[in-house]
Amino acid sequence: MTTFQLTPHPAPIRSAPFVHRPRPLRGERLLPWLVALPVTLFQLALAVPRQWRMETSGFDLGIFEQVVRAYAGLHAPVATLKGTGYSQLGDHFSPLLAVLAPIYRVFPTPVTLLVVQALLLGCSVLPVTALAQSVLGRRAAVAVGLAYGLSWGLWQLDEFDFHEVALAVPLIAWSVAALARGRWRAAVCWGLPLMLVKEDQGLVLAGIGVLVFLLGRRRLLGAATVAVAALGTALIVLVLIPAANVHGVYDYAANGRWDGGDPLTRLLLPMDKWHTVGLLLLPTLFVALRSPLALVLVLPLAGRFWSPAPVYWHATDQYNAVLMPILFLAMVDGLRRIRARGPGRLVAGLAGLVPGAALALALLAAPIPDLSGPSPTVVAVRETLAVIPDGASVAVSNQLAPQLTGRCEVSLFPYLTYPGQQGPAGRPVAAWVAAFDRPNGFPTPVAQELDAIAQLTRAGYRSVARGGGVTVYHWAGTE
Repeated sequence: MTTFQLTPHPAPIRSAPFVHRPRPLRGERLLPWLVALPVTLFQLALAVPRQWRMETSGFDLGIFEQVVRAYAGLHAPVATLKGTGYSQLGDHFSPLLAVLAPIYRVFPTPVTLLVVQALLLGCSVLPVTALAQSVLGRRAAVAVGLAYGLSWGLWQLDEFDFHEVALAVPLIAWSVAALARGRWRAAVCWGLPLMLVKEDQGLVLAGIGVLVFLLGRRRLLGAATVAVAALGTALIVLVLIPAANVHGVYDYAANGRWDGGDPLTRLLLPMDKWHTVGLLLLPTLFVALRSPLALVLVLPLAGRFWSPAPVYWHATDQYNAVLMPILFLAMVDGLRRIRARGPGRLVAGLAGLVPGAALALALLAAPIPDLSGPSPTVVAVRETLAVIPDGASVAVSNQLAPQLTGRCEVSLFPYLTYPGQQGPAGRPVAAWVAAFDRPNGFPTPVAQELDAIAQLTRAGYRSVARGGGVTVYHWAGTE
């Protein structure tokens, strides 16, 4: 069996957990890129074919394409899938999505967002692998980099469309890697843009500031970073988001509301939360706990566990992607500390097996990408949707949205106001409707969607195309 040996390294010192090495040789600089390449291809193979096979959805790929498309056209980031004039900045504060606008302007398709997300995850492999190489050696660095790149928190992000937190993953990786090397200012500089990714990323930045304060000699820098994270998050949640929200509120305020009771019970129970903690630590064989870098996990996990909504507790969807670089960089630091302070050769030898074991776990858990193309049913659906002209206003079922958001003004069916009628504020008028004959029940109940379909004819729509289980309706009054 191949073992991954820890290379000699100076003992840790409080002010700089990793002593800086001389400038790496060309081959050493190339290794992280060689590891990042297969990871990027893996993430691409998971994400892009899902759009081919029509497995993506309006919530959330369609929403984010509308936002980036608006930025690319130099417009306000309105997501009509959420409602008429609904600003994405009034939902989640993610202005950093604007950096994707130039790329989308050249390649105006939802696939662009999926490709960019895969590239961002691949880029996050670079600092993880580089740090592992400087501490553990080449073979172990390859194992750690691949184990991180294949970790479940990352591929779950790709398996649920596109999310703004993809922008945070490489920022966190470079920031925590800088922490590990004792480069405190670099750690803070990489962390500050997190405030523009999403409002909850201030918790990660605060954790970075805490470590700068505790481990480094720049206590003022650490305290200032925590203050920026706390005050910035308060400003975003209490002022900026409500100012952009159609109702003048922060829609997720209930997640942080105090309703009395025992705070420890709210944070620590039910046991589903500890199940998530165990699954997070398992890919690193719990070695991440050996490093103070793991403290950066505390605030974002506490923020999630404080919420009364179970979706935030579970090891699903995109919520754990931002934690993966922290965990694997902590594992590298933990291995270094075991080697430096372990009681003997046996412990050091066992630690040398950890990178290989972590890679084996990642390979066992990772899904096999499905590279199959669209089925005949999907082809029929696309041919049916082709009758809708570019630029049309169309209300569609959730799963159909990413097929049209690149060329139409898309809203969610059945939330629409029929032409010539009065409806709830915020619901758009659509001249076209595209809906599944047999709805899947997300995000609206099946009965509600079927009832809305039955009302279309009475509201003046008529069926103009059908195929693949999808029917397209057009309002007769526009002819």
